Amino acid sequence: MTIRFGIIGTGHIAHRFAQGLAVIAGEARLAAVWNRNQAKASAFAEQYGGVVYQSVDDLLASDIDAVYIATPHTSHVEYSIAAMKAGKAVLCEKPAATSLAELERVLDVAAQTGQLFMEAMKPGFYPLYQALREHLSTDPIGQVAFVRCGFANPNVAPDHAVLKPETAGGGLLDIGIYGAFLAVDWLGGVQNVQALGRLNGGVDTFASINSQHSGGISQLYCGLDLAGSGEAMLAGPDGHVVLDEKWWNPTAATVFYKDGRKVRLEAPPVGSGLQYETAHFCHLLTTGQSESPLMPYAHSRAMIAMMDAARAGLGLVYPFEVTGS
Repeated sequence: MTIRFGIIGTGHIAHRFAQGLAVIAGEARLAAVWNRNQAKASAFAEQYGGVVYQSVDDLLASDIDAVYIATPHTSHVEYSIAAMKAGKAVLCEKPAATSLAELERVLDVAAQTGQLFMEAMKPGFYPLYQALREHLSTDPIGQVAFVRCGFANPNVAPDHAVLKPETAGGGLLDIGIYGAFLAVDWLGGVQNVQALGRLNGGVDTFASINSQHSGGISQLYCGLDLAGSGEAMLAGPDGHVVLDEKWWNPTAATVFYKDGRKVRLEAPPVGSGLQYETAHFCHLLTTGQSESPLMPYAHSRAMIAMMDAARAGLGLVYPFEVTGS
């Protein structure tokens, strides 16, 4: 079965998704495209294929099997719910929602409809990440109990959506959510979150987050006004792991053991890298599953709960969350 995808939104990440589809052409293909800007939708379809639809409703009424949502954060919930109610499976770009309360709306509809829903959190599906998991299962460093990671990028265009409060911009939901995934994936659910940071223009431009999890402690940072490294570290009693820069697109890692050994792991991705999560999603859909065991709802809940708590610590409220706005 070849999964027929419709894409909602045709920005940068949608291009990467479409490029990934080309790598797994036997498993999935692009069948439908929609963007508010029809010219952009037509140009996208001309490059990657698919029928251009005039409205989201028209796209959802077509014979596609699933949708990939690649629009600004604030529209993820609306489109996810509409797609599932139309009988389509949903692969939604991160963050799946702008708050835990909004995510619960999505998951309620997933439960009601029985449709597959998965947040598109790519790192865990990359070959390097999988290879690291496998390596540590046979040559362990003990139970990972500390995670540290972060990234800050000041090279953001002034008109970029990440700087717009009306679409839930800021470092937390654009960058910090990746760190939340790493922490939750290795340490479990969050129990306590402390955050310090800066706000500018209605968005968070820097945040430092310390969190207590069921399995340990994490230290994360994200920012839009500093230049910060993109490495990550996982620490256990018998050693630690350093994932190379841009760890969220993992290509290499080094395992340092307390006995002095070092093991280097390298597994560069093919193409855009997004095909790995997409292939997993397609497998779930073709085998009749409604939730991913690798990116379960519990992960999505814990990740956005971390971001909610961090925002509360920074005093960050988006304009659309203000009563009466």
